[in-house]
Amino acid sequence: MRLPLAALVTLALAFPAAAGPLTAGAAAIDVTPPKGCPMAGYYSARGAEGTHDPLFAKALVLEKDGVKVALVALDLITTTRPLVDESRRLIEKLTGVPAKNVMISATHSHTGPVLWDNSPRAGVLAGDGVKIAKDYIAELPGKIAEAVKKADQARKPARVSFGTGKEDGLAFNRRFHMTDGTVGWNPGKKNPKIVRPAGPTDPSVPVVLVETDEPKPKPLAVYVNFAMHLDTVGGLHYSADYPHALSKALAAAKGEDVVTLFATGCCGDINHINVASDAPQKGHGEAARIGTRLAAEVLRTFEVAKPASDGPLRVSSETVEFALPLVTADDAVAAKQVLADLEGKAKPAPPFLTQVQAFKALDVSERLGKPYQVEVQVISLGDELAWVSLPGEVFVELGLQIKFGSPFKQTMIAELANGSVGYIPNRVAYAQGNYEVVSARCAAGSGEKLVDSATRQLREQFKSGK
Repeated sequence: MRLPLAALVTLALAFPAAAGPLTAGAAAIDVTPPKGCPMAGYYSARGAEGTHDPLFAKALVLEKDGVKVALVALDLITTTRPLVDESRRLIEKLTGVPAKNVMISATHSHTGPVLWDNSPRAGVLAGDGVKIAKDYIAELPGKIAEAVKKADQARKPARVSFGTGKEDGLAFNRRFHMTDGTVGWNPGKKNPKIVRPAGPTDPSVPVVLVETDEPKPKPLAVYVNFAMHLDTVGGLHYSADYPHALSKALAAAKGEDVVTLFATGCCGDINHINVASDAPQKGHGEAARIGTRLAAEVLRTFEVAKPASDGPLRVSSETVEFALPLVTADDAVAAKQVLADLEGKAKPAPPFLTQVQAFKALDVSERLGKPYQVEVQVISLGDELAWVSLPGEVFVELGLQIKFGSPFKQTMIAELANGSVGYIPNRVAYAQGNYEVVSARCAAGSGEKLVDSATRQLREQFKSGK
């Protein structure tokens, strides 16, 4: 008897093809700039004098039932949208991984290069090194794509395990209620005017371990997520900061070939400074202390990690519109004068927050009222693991909301991913003011839009896997 077409379709849906094995590969490519490249992270020009430890583009490629995704972590200050678009284009061309299935995040190292984006601040930071900065950003997408290509070529049957550790003693909220009723930012160690922190921290350390699927599995990659600013090292030598120490310690324990990808969680208002202590907290020793403690917690988590259940890889993304903050014509005029003073190396230099406001005013006014269009991406594996990309330095409160609203057992948030618009405070912080709010290129409520988009996508993906 010949069945009608509708019946054949129904049968195909009722008896799907058997799920295939997961395959995975990882690789790292050195992306350290040449000596003399302008360095990012602050508000004055400085050229790199050498390298303390190299900067890498690290890639993890996962494939399941014909769906491939690439997770990329860069030892850099940020990601720009043009960088992400060109990297994705090359990755798809070289590997077949669809551009939309690529998540590119930055660790936020303050001892890496300026990523040239034609902005006024980039011009000030680059100083006389504009050509070096432009040449570097032009070559970077090819190196990122090469890392993904190597990871893709290295794919083999793999198993994934996961767990969430906890590290309470490293991260601190850097905004504080003060005795005069204001909210201070980095108010200094042992400051008697501090009343209490203005917000929480996120001590969780989500970890994913990827190993070969063999009787004696070999570690291929480790994905580590932690919400704490990278501004530990300082100085004029390239460094990946504390993720370097983390990677080095895990390689010593799990094998020199293991690739550790570190993704910075929501830490726009979080750093490593303990104001209750007067101990110095700057330099490579501090980075080593932090990275070693994180590595210890990761290794403890390996001991209790559980295998991820079998399930599909899913990817989705959504464009979110950010309204602009109010910038007046007078603000724009004043900002141009500040820029002229900085370019002319006026002494004394304008006050710090005046500089911050000026760069914000210039960037916003140049948009002529056009809102920002940013991407929120979600990648999930089965019904237990999910990765979320957010486009900026996001306040920790917003990341905690996403994790709380996620139906997945473990949700990892990579900020400064797939482009960045800078600081994204939560709504409450806008009324409190200070550095992050003065700097923010987006209006109040923007961060809450990210939470809505991320949680909606997480729930939709979770339901689709049931």
